Amino acid sequence: MSSPSSPPPPGPNRLQAVAKYSGLAFQMLAIIGGATWVGTWLDGHFHTQNPWFTIGLALLGVFVAMFQVIRSLTKGAE
Repeated sequence: MSSPSSPPPPGPNRLQAVAKYSGLAFQMLAIIGGATWVGTWLDGHFHTQNPWFTIGLALLGVFVAMFQVIRSLTKGAE
């Protein structure tokens, strides 16, 4: 008899959850990193005095990444 607070035994479902969440982390990293890189490139290309493209696209990347995570998590709950 197991107690209700004991963790579930490792198995394929647990491995799938780990793969899903680590994939989400890499997806967030790619979106935010890509947007920041494009912003840095645009700032260099247009010789801006302040890094407005980098700041703007980095923030946009964060919002897009969070949207993707929330969409993915709510899609799995259905």
